[in-house]
Parts: sequence; C-alpha cells; structure tokens
Amino acid sequence: MSVPSGERSRGIGALVTGNLLGGVAVASGIAVGGLLLERLGGTSVAGLGQAASVLGAAVAAVPLAGVAARRGRRRSLTLGYAIAVLGGALIVTAAVVAQLAVLLAGLALFGVGQAVNLQSRYAAADGAAPGNRARTMSIVIWATTIGSVAGPNLSEVADRFGRWLGLPGLAGPYVFSIVSFALAGAVVTVFLRRPTAPSSTPSAPGSGQAAPAAPAAPSAPSSGPAAPASGEAVTSARAVGAVAALRWAAADLAARFAVVLIAVAHAMMVMVMVMTPLHMQHHGMSLQLVGVVISLHVLGMYALSPVFGWLADRIGAVRTACGGMLLLVAAVTLGFVAASAGEGSTLTALALIVLGLGWSVSLISASALLAGTAADDVRVPLQGATDAGMNYAGAAAAALAGPILAAGGFQAVNVAAAAILVPAVAAAIAVLRRGRAATKEGDDERRERVRP
Repeated sequence: MSVPSGERSRGIGALVTGNLLGGVAVASGIAVGGLLLERLGGTSVAGLGQAASVLGAAVAAVPLAGVAARRGRRRSLTLGYAIAVLGGALIVTAAVVAQLAVLLAGLALFGVGQAVNLQSRYAAADGAAPGNRARTMSIVIWATTIGSVAGPNLSEVADRFGRWLGLPGLAGPYVFSIVSFALAGAVVTVFLRRPTAPSSTPSAPGSGQAAPAAPAAPSAPSSGPAAPASGEAVTSARAVGAVAALRWAAADLAARFAVVLIAVAHAMMVMVMVMTPLHMQHHGMSLQLVGVVISLHVLGMYALSPVFGWLADRIGAVRTACGGMLLLVAAVTLGFVAASAGEGSTLTALALIVLGLGWSVSLISASALLAGTAADDVRVPLQGATDAGMNYAGAAAAALAGPILAAGGFQAVNVAAAAILVPAVAAAIAVLRRGRAATKEGDDERRERVRP
C-alpha cells in the first residue's frame, strides 16, 4: 500500500512529538515518585514506585501490541496514553487522600506510558524501507532525550503550580505529566492517521536489504498478506498470541538474537545504573555529582540514537548489535576497574556513559532486526512480547542488584551484569555462523555458474 511521503512524514512527526511529550511526562513523575512514596509509606517502600511502574509497562506491552495488531498502531498508542493519564490522576488523588495503595496502583498505570513510548519506535518502522528502518526508529527514540532532560528540570516549577492549585506537595509534577500524556495522545490521534504499511519481506540478518523469509518452524504461524497502514487495523490470516510469536522467534536465529539482546542489554543497564548512585555515595561523592553522572548516562542512552540508526542501516543490524555488545562489555569492565581501584567520579562517569551508548546501540539495532525479520502476522505480537520481556528482565535485574551489591560490592554488580550478556553472545554467534554459511553457499553457486 503506497502512502504519500508527506503523509508519512506527518506520521513520523506525530510519533516524535508524542515521544517527546511522553518523555517529559515519565521523567517528571520519576523525579518525585520515590519522594512521594517515602512521604506516604516511609523510606522502606520508597523503591517500590519504580518497580510498580516497570511492572506496569511490562504487563501492558503484550495487550497494547494485541490492540495494535487488531485495530492499528494509532488506537494502541492512544489507549496507552489514556491509561497513563488515568494513572497520573490516581497518583494525584493518592497524594490528596494520603493512600499508599492508591499511589502504587496509580504508579503501575503511569508506567504504561513508558510502554507506549517504547512501542512508538515500532510504529515508526512500519512501512519504512529496509535501508532506512533503523534510522527512522532511532529518530523517534532520540526524541526521548529532550523529555528525559526537560522533565526533571520542570519538577520544581510543577510543584509550585500544584501548591497554587491547592494540591499537596509533590503532586504538581504529576499534573504536568497528565497534561503531557494527554497532549501526546491527542497528537497521535489526530496526526497518526495513515502511516505506511509494514514491509511484508523480512530483511536478511546483518544487512539492511530485503531477503526471503526464513522457513518457519512447524508450529509457527504462516505469514499472511502485507498488513495495512499501521494507523489502521492490522489483520492477518489468523490471530497470533505472544507465546506463539515467541515460539516463532525461537525457531528463527535472527529474531531470537534480537529478542534476547533487547532483554539482556536492558537488564545489564538497569542492574548497573540503579546501583551506581549507592556506590558513589558509599565512596563519599555528593548527591549533585550523582545527578550529573546519571544525566550523562541518560544522554548516552538517547542523544546519539540517529547516529546508531544510520550505522545499522549502513553496515547491517547484526554487525551494529555486536558493536553494542562490545560497548556493554567495555562499560562493565570500566565499572569493575573503577570500583577495584577506588577511582573517583571520572572513570565511573565514563563507565555509565559507555553503558548508555551500549544500551542504545543494542536496542536500536535489535529493534530494527526484529522489525525486518518477522513474518507479518507475528511481527506486532512479537514486538509486544519482546518489550514485555525487556521490562520483566529489567525489574528482575533491579531486584537482584541490591543483594549483589551488599554481598560483593560494585565489582560484583559489574561481574553479574557481564554474565547476563552471555545468552546474547551465544545467539549472536549462531546468527554470524549462519551468515557465513549462506555467504559460502552463494559463492559456491556463483562459481558453479561461471564454470565452462
């Protein structure tokens, strides 16, 4: 289905704007969520807010993908933003009535906004030419940079505004979040009307070019006809659930690598990131310095996304993903050295920046690979299942990071993070071996054709 370039540009602009506004909303809330929980429930429950939001994003990922598959991306993203608005309203209500249970429920619904921000990258990839797919996704991801930086800096102004409205302290930032999520939903509803259709031809691993689809496993669903525009309903010959989509991915080396890498890269990043502030404060570094290091880490996660998208399109998603894994290994190595040598903030900050860069490269390249390798009827359910697994892996890593830090220090945290990467390395080796075998087979066929 051909769609005018102007209409597609408008759709990408809507996704970028929605992700920017959604990023502001999420970052504004995260900045004060722990403080609000501490006020209502004490220090012992202050960490539950992030866990509730991450679990909310994980639980919502598959149902939102189901809505996208049945009714289209536009309705899925709009529904997700509406749920996040409801979550923000519950949080404000909890602050007014001082109810911890209501606050946790609101934070879980609020986390759905993060799931929407993540799934918007797949909406951008729908219909993109194989040679531009990663770049298009990366532009949408890059918009999060602005929101992530601006959101926390609006907290004080938003808190004063909330107090002016008569709300309790720390409720104001969530009013800003509600407005931002509502605006994001409105932009998507109005302007994401008819994006281009997903490409029906999977791309070859390691390249940005189209290639024949890999044979499906016996239990895998069959590839249906090309899906209509992602702003419209995405239908297929048969409904495919998350489990069936993951089963399909398990039988396809490239898809399996993408699913595994997205999960383990996120788990590595979360495990090291959440323990870095504690490590720094245990070594006498100021809270202000901690904030600077985390800000640099966030910039590493998002600021260079378009560069990494261009690289994945240029040299291939698999090769770029392998580069992302090397950056992740370099990051935990730097973190281990910094902790072992008692090094101050400079090496720790460098480790966190490289960690953010490795996460960004891995996410963009693996997402592009996933968008190009799956058959039409499993693509959207598989994307939802992958994002759910990504968030579940991050939640598990965050839960394990504290005990690991207590038992072995920051060195042990970095060693454990490196161990998490092993399944992705194994999956990458399998894909690269298949690529070399395919290249050898092609060379043999060419030699046979030129023989007299």
